Amino acid sequence: MSRARTNTRRAVAVVAATAVALSVAACTGSASTSSTAKSGDTIQVWVLQDQLDVVQKAAVARFNNTSAVKVTLTEVASDGYPDKVRTAMGSNKAPDIFFNWGGGSIRDYVDAKMLLPLDDAAKTNPGIGKAYLPSIFDAGKINNVQYGIPLRGTQPVVLFTNKKVFADNGLVPPKTWDDVTALIPALTAKGVIPFAVAGAGTASWTELMWLEYLLDRNAGPKVFADIAAGNWKGWSDPGVLKAAQTVKQLVDQGAFGKNFGSVNYGAGGTSTLVSQGKAAMQLMGTWEYAVQLAESPDFAKTDLGYVAFPSMPGGKGDPANVVGNPTNYFSVNAKTKNPEAAIAFLNALSTPEYAADLVAHGEVPTTIEAANVLDKSPDPAFAKFQFKLVSDAPAFQLSWDQALTPNRANPLITEIGKLFNGQDTPEQFVAAVSAIK
Repeated sequence: MSRARTNTRRAVAVVAATAVALSVAACTGSASTSSTAKSGDTIQVWVLQDQLDVVQKAAVARFNNTSAVKVTLTEVASDGYPDKVRTAMGSNKAPDIFFNWGGGSIRDYVDAKMLLPLDDAAKTNPGIGKAYLPSIFDAGKINNVQYGIPLRGTQPVVLFTNKKVFADNGLVPPKTWDDVTALIPALTAKGVIPFAVAGAGTASWTELMWLEYLLDRNAGPKVFADIAAGNWKGWSDPGVLKAAQTVKQLVDQGAFGKNFGSVNYGAGGTSTLVSQGKAAMQLMGTWEYAVQLAESPDFAKTDLGYVAFPSMPGGKGDPANVVGNPTNYFSVNAKTKNPEAAIAFLNALSTPEYAADLVAHGEVPTTIEAANVLDKSPDPAFAKFQFKLVSDAPAFQLSWDQALTPNRANPLITEIGKLFNGQDTPEQFVAAVSAIK
């Protein structure tokens, strides 16, 4: 992922519209299952405007070569994209299919019955229902109903390392939490920050990843899944407090250094701390690889390492679980006049040609058969690491700032920042988050 796409991902999470107050009186019906499509009909597909558009354009061209109903692709600028979708979905110019992040980005549309349930389509179209890695496909569900079909590559959160720092100090990256607790004093004694983390300004989203993994490893994925489904009382689960207490212990032990509250993410910030050997590790989404490749290409090619998040002793969560961004999704407008053509187009996104196009542009596709084309990736080793991590994952938790609607996600990030900066105790953190409405 380029740095531009990294910034877009964050901006969308922050800028995403407040609760979607849509006028839905005329938009609550489900699409007809009977086929009235004829030559000359079109379906409108909205996609985020970025460098991967070329992959979607190629898919559209292949589809239009054989389909009577043609796809018209509209590239929508990323700035304010959620607002543009919200406005369009409340009008008579709504797209038939649109790009989204799953979770909180579409929950309000689901509640308003504006999206087409895709469970039946998944059962009758193997290219939809059986093509994708289960953990990725399941992340496209809302209330256990399928509303999103995987569209692009996967972006799990992993622990990036500076291999030279570890080699020079006779250390190895952590596999267990005992390893983490041993590494902290060993690295700080050498003047190296164990984990680079950004806490300046709005950078608290980088701290979010620690809470996500700590909760998963301690309590398993169900606690947050229940929260995302509307059971806000889930924040009172003992696993949440334990995760917050672990954060405080890490901060007190110097795991993040002394000045992380003034550090930003990316070039000149956490990424530079790792590439220059001032920090040994950074917990970050796999887009970090592209950030390092752009900022420090020699380091990225020789000394940038990556491992899965460590296991926790006695935790309920499977050590193979991952958090991050399973992928981006396409969802279908319930009022589309050509539902069968829309489903056929979604079915075409699981083809080997589409996967090969994604790989050629540095993405790691989410189809089961994608492993067959990863050798053609710009970095096959990194691509295979990601694919195995995700394919082995029993659960893939969507980032909280995207799984939740913005009116809850944004205050949550604020409270996480206060926990890391020592403004709140773990107990105060739990109380504050539980009080978010």
